Amino acid sequence: MFRFAHTYYFYLFLVIPVLTFLLILFLTWKKRALTRFGRWEVIRQLMPAYSRSKPVVKFILLMAVLSALIISLAGPQTGSRLEKVKRKGIDLMICLDVSNSMLAQDIKPDRLERAKQALSRLIDNLEGDRIGIIVFAGKAYTQLPITTDYAAAKMFLTTINPSLVPVQGTAIAAALDLAASGFSESKHNKAIVVITDGEDHEGQALEQAETIAKKGIVIYTIGMGLPQGTPIPLYSGNIQIGYRKDKSGQTIMSKLDETLLQQIAHLGNGMYVRATTSETGLTRIFDDIGKIQKSEIEEKQFSDYEDRFQYFTALALFLLLLDLFIFERRTGWTQKIKPFAHNV
Repeated sequence: MFRFAHTYYFYLFLVIPVLTFLLILFLTWKKRALTRFGRWEVIRQLMPAYSRSKPVVKFILLMAVLSALIISLAGPQTGSRLEKVKRKGIDLMICLDVSNSMLAQDIKPDRLERAKQALSRLIDNLEGDRIGIIVFAGKAYTQLPITTDYAAAKMFLTTINPSLVPVQGTAIAAALDLAASGFSESKHNKAIVVITDGEDHEGQALEQAETIAKKGIVIYTIGMGLPQGTPIPLYSGNIQIGYRKDKSGQTIMSKLDETLLQQIAHLGNGMYVRATTSETGLTRIFDDIGKIQKSEIEEKQFSDYEDRFQYFTALALFLLLLDLFIFERRTGWTQKIKPFAHNV
């Protein structure tokens, strides 16, 4: 079993594209500055020791050093001992809507981001329970199989965005079906939490909820958004450029379908809560889930983990030493290499 103890250090990887951009700007400026003195071909002959490739090679090595250090800081670990452990808990599957309508901003900063923040806090409070994550829009996919690895759950949660599901829509029935099939065949209690704005475009959600409830699985629903509706932002990269429009050019308004979500929760013997600007409602639902009888579960898991950061630290030191032996200027023996020269 391999894991990272401190996954938040991976945000440091964002520094690499910034440094790459700055290097390109510097090299461009440097070339323009030199060409002010004359034609580039003539200037190259006046600087026989100048190398265009070596600064790039050194930069790549330094970025490799930085990457190895970031991985080292993230605390790579391997499980060293597998043993049977007993715990008490339930199995919990989260179905999170990632359709474009979840980017609506009637709940700040937007519906999806607010739901992810609440789920992160929920994971922090789990103890003994197993959790899995389903993402859905026009189709449903398993983002995280059911597990007790809460660190992995939080890491996968940070990667969730609408691009994970290319097919747009809100297939609640498909999400419910995938969540129900994701539970292991065990006798302990199970629950599904559906977080969505409720605009079901596929239908059959009520029939699916009724079928799942007959298996003893409780279904909770959380409505993200406001009933009066709000426009859906349209982005180009990370910049909002307007709002989504339909084929006739009218701005699309995303409205919360509370009736459907209330019916799903009723058929699933659970509870419906509408998120507000102050709370998502996940705490209320989790309090109700806490009342579900927890069963004792025996499973195998890694109890001891050994740190493996030293391997990445050693790699960083090796690459750094290698970088020190590479000079930006062309050395004497490399200047003698002229692969395209012709003997006269």
